[in-house]
Amino acid sequence: MKGQRFLSFLIAAVLTTFPAIAQDQVQPGEALKRGPSGLPLPRFVSLKSGRVNMRVGPGTQYAVSWLYLKPGLPIEIIQEYDNWRRVRDADGAEGWINQALLSGRRTAVVAPWFKGKENAAVPLLANPEENAREVAQVEPGVVGEVTLCNGSWCRINFAGHEGWMDQRAIWGVYPGETIKE
Repeated sequence: MKGQRFLSFLIAAVLTTFPAIAQDQVQPGEALKRGPSGLPLPRFVSLKSGRVNMRVGPGTQYAVSWLYLKPGLPIEIIQEYDNWRRVRDADGAEGWINQALLSGRRTAVVAPWFKGKENAAVPLLANPEENAREVAQVEPGVVGEVTLCNGSWCRINFAGHEGWMDQRAIWGVYPGETIKE
């Protein structure tokens, strides 16, 4: 019951804090935007290695604005130019990363908007339903591998702890997006 109330609070807070989170999503009747690669824009990917430079422009001649040290971190591709991808991270930082440093493997970060706040853990559930047994409490900012999403719930693996999380409580999957195994 306590987990349910917290999840309801979390979802309400997310929706009021980030009401336009799916602004770039395709609306019914709209054409899907595709980049020069032929892949959809925007889309989520993850960092391939543990040392990735984000640059202010699409090329090695541009200054490094950020250095990522965590492989598997979810990143949103918002633009393409040659073999460079303009990306946005969970904190909203934008820049350019070479496509060779990105992977199609889907990951997500738990409620980054609550990182550093007390009692903000998100329940990982045994089944994709609100009343399901709680498998674990996952702190905001933790990254897990997304294995499946049904449009409302995602099955995520956090270092061997697998379960279901409300799709609105993670960053790295669009609201309503489905991901098949």
